[in-house]
Amino acid sequence: MEATKKSTGRLIKTWLGNNAIIVLMVLVSLIVGIIHPNFFGAANIINLLKNVSIRYIIALGISGCLITTGNDLSAGRLAGFAACLACIFAQTSGAAGKFYPNLPTLPTPVVFILVVAICAVVGLCNGLVVSYLRVQPFIATLGMQQVVYGICLVYTGGTPIGSLNSDFTSLASNTIIGIPVLIWIAVIVAVCFWFLYNKTRHGKYMYAIGGNEAAAEVAGVNVAATKIRIYILASCMFGLAGCLLAAKSGGASVNTAMSYELDAIAACTIGGVSTTGGVGTVPGILVGVLVFELMKVALQFMNVNSSYTYIVQGLVIILAVAIDIRKYLAKK
Repeated sequence: MEATKKSTGRLIKTWLGNNAIIVLMVLVSLIVGIIHPNFFGAANIINLLKNVSIRYIIALGISGCLITTGNDLSAGRLAGFAACLACIFAQTSGAAGKFYPNLPTLPTPVVFILVVAICAVVGLCNGLVVSYLRVQPFIATLGMQQVVYGICLVYTGGTPIGSLNSDFTSLASNTIIGIPVLIWIAVIVAVCFWFLYNKTRHGKYMYAIGGNEAAAEVAGVNVAATKIRIYILASCMFGLAGCLLAAKSGGASVNTAMSYELDAIAACTIGGVSTTGGVGTVPGILVGVLVFELMKVALQFMNVNSSYTYIVQGLVIILAVAIDIRKYLAKK
């Protein structure tokens, strides 16, 4: 009996240690909700879930890179570039300052297809550089981050783009069965990723590479091809998120989605995606994104200066990675 109690206590202590950030954020949210009842109001919850939906799609995209011990620091800049492209394609005819005066307003599905296809090319470049040039993913995607940002600056001239087609912007306001379309899109993407990660050969290869790349290659896994697919898929998700962000904001600029990649990496780590590779689940990533967004909203309700918010986010990122390393060392 005594041994059972000690074992249970040890398990609880380990669980609390591994999920310290989640427990802390839940407690903070409950306290803020008691002090400010509007925190759990329907309007705030819906707005929170809309923000979570877009960031969740970015986090899902980057998760494959992290699971294979890689990274994609171009996520935020590519999502911002995608938002600018979506706004250019979705501008209404005759709008003041129209980017392409002679370009007709494109149908919303065509806008999404064009933007995602362009982003897929960027992902292909990332995958080729990482797989065949053997450049570290951190360096390769950091360089691509600067390239994409530079292209966006040159292409748009740093000018904000607005006056969007109402069919495009309605994506952010329309609902299906009372649930915003943005949330439905995130749910569909999550289901597709769950199936991809758990029921396909690609998912098995991805986890095998993350667990031990050399062993996976010896076992017959085409490591290069798998990594290329992962980076292409990630960039497609950044493109999709950028389109949704443009629809939600009603416009975009070169600074749209700035630093979203850091939030996504932190959310993945909080949600159980290991930076050492081979570990990560789709539901866990959702928990990580939700916790990270709850933290930011809670700080706003507590009237914390936005400048301090960056400090808190940075500390959370450091703590999340530290806990992940601790779990990795404990397993060894």
